[in-house]
Amino acid sequence: MEIDRAGLAEFLRRRREALQPEDVGLPRGQRRRTLGLRREEAASLSFMSTDYYSRLEQERGPQPSEQMIASIAQGLHLSFDERDHLFRLAGHNPPARGGGGDHIGPGLLRIFDRLHDTPAEIVTELGETLRQTPLGVALTGDLTSFSGLDRSLGYRWFTDPATRELYAPEEHAFMARMFASGLRGTVTVRGRGSRAAHLADVLLDVSEEFRDAWNLHEIGIRPREVKHFVHHELGSLELTCQTLLDPNQSHFLLVYTAVPGSESYDKLQLLSVIGSQALI
Repeated sequence: MEIDRAGLAEFLRRRREALQPEDVGLPRGQRRRTLGLRREEAASLSFMSTDYYSRLEQERGPQPSEQMIASIAQGLHLSFDERDHLFRLAGHNPPARGGGGDHIGPGLLRIFDRLHDTPAEIVTELGETLRQTPLGVALTGDLTSFSGLDRSLGYRWFTDPATRELYAPEEHAFMARMFASGLRGTVTVRGRGSRAAHLADVLLDVSEEFRDAWNLHEIGIRPREVKHFVHHELGSLELTCQTLLDPNQSHFLLVYTAVPGSESYDKLQLLSVIGSQALI
């Protein structure tokens, strides 16, 4: 497929101009005259330089890679049809749809972008964190920085002992069974050639604990609504986890809250201060 530079440039301009700052979690500010988002805002949301993004809108520069197009599609909050169209304009075949993809639906993103004062994250069916709020990072650390199999919390649970330090010891045995049960269910749905099956095969090779949990053949073990975290500065936190599912991508929005007036609630307020200081 060949790149359609004119079509790509026009489509990017139209989609950028259709978005308002509040649509993507940005402040509007005063004296704003730009129609929609500014180019530098679109570039920042897409994790690229303003110069690179601007050249695409000006029909200049090299053909963008699939990774770049995927980043732009996410930054501009494109729907799946719009994302696929963008890939074709850029001269690439669109990614396959369905569970396991990294593209977050715009509806889920719109909710996520409004959770400024709450620990929250968007994860895949394999426990890969795609987005975190600043307070989410303050609670668990940056979980989006991992690559390869390490992106999966379930994989890290069985291969990196430091992963468990964030959770109360009394939760560890249950969580091991839960991860094995959840992965077994995903493998059944996705099939033997899936990423889920590959993850299970690797864990069966490297972790005796996972093999023991896997051989129980348990299915349907759900995460508990109340989670017990151990923060490296604040100590124990008891948080309720509310979950919203996007069935098209099997993405989960996890939102963590504490009972008002509780010790954990006070610690969350303190965590927001710690998180803000970490960003300075």
